[in-house]
Amino acid sequence: MSRDRHMPQAGTQGPDAGGDAARSARSFLIGLIGAGIGPSRTPAMHEAAARALGVSLSYRRLDLDLWPDRAGATPDLARLLALAEWMGFDGLNVTFPCKQAIVPLLDDLSPNARGLEAVNTVILRDGRRMGHNTDIWGFAESFRRELSGAPRGRVLQLGAGGAGAATGYALLCEGVGELCLYDPRADQARALAAALARSYDPARIRVIDEPASVLGACDGVVNASPVGMAKLPGCPVDPDRIPASAWVADVIYFPRRTALIEAAAARGCRVMTGESMALWQAVRAFRLFTGLEPDPAVMHAALMGAAAGPDTGAEGAPGTIIHAARQGRK
Repeated sequence: MSRDRHMPQAGTQGPDAGGDAARSARSFLIGLIGAGIGPSRTPAMHEAAARALGVSLSYRRLDLDLWPDRAGATPDLARLLALAEWMGFDGLNVTFPCKQAIVPLLDDLSPNARGLEAVNTVILRDGRRMGHNTDIWGFAESFRRELSGAPRGRVLQLGAGGAGAATGYALLCEGVGELCLYDPRADQARALAAALARSYDPARIRVIDEPASVLGACDGVVNASPVGMAKLPGCPVDPDRIPASAWVADVIYFPRRTALIEAAAARGCRVMTGESMALWQAVRAFRLFTGLEPDPAVMHAALMGAAAGPDTGAEGAPGTIIHAARQGRK
């Protein structure tokens, strides 16, 4: 994949090749690119895991909402990515709304990321940008742990964007018989169905026009849409139509319990919040960033204990984050 450089590159990128001892002796600078990411608990998880291993790691937010250009417009993602390289970042997590938009800006992709054309982790090493998707494993691991034994005949998935690509892949991998995809952007749902059909039987994948058409007869519901986020409150479907025997999962973890999760739990449904997926995708991302094995219990404690509200500081301001980045490399 070709892309233009907008900034000079940092000299040293990525983990050293000398094994765990060499990796633990160096420092890492990691970032998160997305919009409205002030409440994100991902930085706390990664920094706690590093402290437990005796590793120096700084994790910074690059919030698109806090990086207006001179005209007040949203910055160009390509320039922000190049800026991260120039500042010496070793890797980036990528979240809404950039998981698909960032793909053309990368040099290479892991097989899963290439198949879904969605990335949530970027390794910046040796002047190259390598995209991965740890959301797939994160959701699958969460499903196995939190919803063990749950029926998998028919599952309704709401949302076919970057998060939906990962959950759809994971659900089919976990044996869902019929995956019903809904997105208000019908072309996006069809595109995801086509991508999933490259790895799984197309007969198991169905694009629907209205969630209500299958909601009352599904075994599970997965919300992979942004509806329910702190910035976009609400419920993506009428929860009163969800069978009490169904299970409900949400990829959103701020707020911890979305309106959908609360309503489903009140109906007696088994529920899985987004915290579990957030934890397990972060575990795999940490491995990719550092080459080290984190303690999931430490990361979970940080996830649960991190401040739930938006940052009050100016970490997202360009001048501040550049200063913080340079301090983190010392």
